[in-house]
Amino acid sequence: MRVADFSFKLPDNLIARYPQVERSACRLLSLDGQTGVLAHQVFIDLLDKLAPGDLLVFNNTWVIPALLFGRKVSGGKIEVLVERVLDDKRVLAHVRASKAPKADAELLLGDDNSIATTMVARHNSLFELRFEDPRDVLTLLNDAGHMPLPPYIDRPDDTADRELYQTVYGERRGAVAAPTAGLHFDEPLLEALRAKGVVMAFVTLHVGAGTFQPVRVDRIEQHQMHSEYTEVTQEVVDAVLACKSRGNRVVAVGTTSARSLESAAAASGENTLAPFFGDTRIFIYPGYQFRVIDALITNFHLPESTLIMLVSAFAGYRHTLAAYREAVAQAYRFFSYGDAMFITRNPAAARERVGEP
Repeated sequence: MRVADFSFKLPDNLIARYPQVERSACRLLSLDGQTGVLAHQVFIDLLDKLAPGDLLVFNNTWVIPALLFGRKVSGGKIEVLVERVLDDKRVLAHVRASKAPKADAELLLGDDNSIATTMVARHNSLFELRFEDPRDVLTLLNDAGHMPLPPYIDRPDDTADRELYQTVYGERRGAVAAPTAGLHFDEPLLEALRAKGVVMAFVTLHVGAGTFQPVRVDRIEQHQMHSEYTEVTQEVVDAVLACKSRGNRVVAVGTTSARSLESAAAASGENTLAPFFGDTRIFIYPGYQFRVIDALITNFHLPESTLIMLVSAFAGYRHTLAAYREAVAQAYRFFSYGDAMFITRNPAAARERVGEP
């Protein structure tokens, strides 16, 4: 399967640089995975799509202000994006500099260059850094870090992004990118869903910066996914199994929730679901047989990204590309701060050939 098969043309003006003022007021493109039929709606219409007893599975990760600017003691500018917190003083991070720092190099981070930091070691593309600061890592980042907005938003973060680039239900600090499908849910919508009898469960997947990395191979089968920490608790497993037993649908809010559930299913080694705590590298692309989810809420994704490949695996390649062409034609807003889709599973998707006319 070629990466180029998942390309589409997107005018720059359709990339959302700011979110909707009202979270649930975004547009919603609904795709019937079985038939390919599309419907143009608004996100609040989700209330009509879900039945009492359906299960919404959210990702409750919380985005940390993981971006730090500074300089080397030697004088060169440096940019640090924390990928993972190791303990109270150490992190793994992406480092951008004219020349990569070596072991024991001293860095001065923060807008005022006041945070003394030591480069401990390099682990492939990531740098292990130790903060020589009395504050613990999360407090330090909250005080001095910037929100790590995706590169395609192409603007500096501002104070409002600390609220807007978070879900209203996030609580587990550790992500460096938002689970963006969840950004559309506000408290009134959540209350209305509960009142209707929709059940809710929460997984955790700390979204890493690798979610924005391009696929650098020609054939998608050769791509190696980045690692992200995931938790699927027994409570979530019980909620999923109960939902299935009563004949309702499991609806993943976002690709991260979908990947969490499918990771847990894959790790169970059986035709069931078991709790999962650990790193996942699951890469879902056409041909994959979904074991857990019946519907998916998701934003519009980048051309040739692993996320549009996941959507294609779920809805079918042709249905997905047709939906994206329609979204462009109807001027939907794309990517993290953009509009959303509601997709039901295409049972024939795994047998579909990709790239054929």
